[in-house]
Amino acid sequence: MPFSNLPTADGGKRQADLRPEPTRAFEPIARVDRAHWRAISFERTTSKGDEMRGIRGLAWAVLLAVGLGATAAADDMVLEDFGDGASKRWQYAADTVMGGVSDGAAVVAVIDGQPGIRLTGTVSTEFNGGFIQVRRLLRDGLPAETAGIELDVRGNDQRYYIFIRTSEMSRPWYYYGESFEAGTAWQKVQLSLDSFERSHAHLSERIDPEEIISIAVVAFGRDHEADISVRRITLF
Repeated sequence: MPFSNLPTADGGKRQADLRPEPTRAFEPIARVDRAHWRAISFERTTSKGDEMRGIRGLAWAVLLAVGLGATAAADDMVLEDFGDGASKRWQYAADTVMGGVSDGAAVVAVIDGQPGIRLTGTVSTEFNGGFIQVRRLLRDGLPAETAGIELDVRGNDQRYYIFIRTSEMSRPWYYYGESFEAGTAWQKVQLSLDSFERSHAHLSERIDPEEIISIAVVAFGRDHEADISVRRITLF
């Protein structure tokens, strides 16, 4: 499978040198989130949405994706195996949308014989920046019984994060986050939803799996070189 750049949150256009005001920092990501949440809200207020919610709890079959991503079958609880269409389900973003200068890319490729995704780049905290990420939007949340996520990962001996966003978040800079170390050998990392920390105190203390709208793999918070690969994401 050839390497290919993933779409960016701002349509692939780098921001101009003039730095935006902080209150407008994440506008491109915010527009994506608003459109995504409108689609979710519409689905959940129709009879079809009600039917899908009932099915989700029993089988978690194929979710309607139309540009926002599909899920795998519930029997093995695979959220992502990076098979066909993965490059459409995942989206790269960086702090350039808020005037930062971090630079990177995300690609879907065959990694050590298995399909996966690789996030690489230089994270810089200049100009109040400090992140690159690749994320997947979820149309219909996760099953109510989800306790956590497991990732098959390999990195460069750096700390990385999983950021989760839910439907209650009214600002694009809100998230739940949990960190992990990614060594140079493949390893399985299990993260309980109860271990995620909220970015702001007014957010709910616990994550409701059914209200999750996106999951992101993030290099964040300090100046460093990022290189992390993920081959499989499952739920437990």
